Amino acid sequence: MSRKQFNLTRTSLITFIQDLDENTADIQAKYFNNTIRWHLGHVLVVTEKLLFMYPKKSEHFPKEYAELFSSGTKPADWTTTPPTLEELTTYLLDQQERVNQFDDLFWKTNVPFKAPFGHIETYEDLLIMLGFHEAEHAGKIKAMRQVVEAE
Repeated sequence: MSRKQFNLTRTSLITFIQDLDENTADIQAKYFNNTIRWHLGHVLVVTEKLLFMYPKKSEHFPKEYAELFSSGTKPADWTTTPPTLEELTTYLLDQQERVNQFDDLFWKTNVPFKAPFGHIETYEDLLIMLGFHEAEHAGKIKAMRQVVEAE
């Protein structure tokens, strides 16, 4: 069930940003502390960190992404050029494919760390939390886009 939730959320997010332009992705709307581009990168980095990087490092996208999109970061502090929307979309789609390659045994396996939210025991629990996390950010992205386009 959790893979269905994850896929629904990820596919919905990618569909929503398909016609988004680079300029809109970088406008920091009033009352928001980040940009749409940051939210997209953040979803990518958090999912990668919790599903693919423990206990090793991921090599599925540039390591600089963690510096750009981890919790506590913000575009105002960026000193490097962030990835394009096309690049982020490609990495999000690739990550979705990799998530779907895990077998049922993996999802039933206990996570070897304490997850940041809720009562997480297995990777399936973790995926449910990640789906919720992504849906929260998708909601912010939709609200931000609505505000930016109305201004």
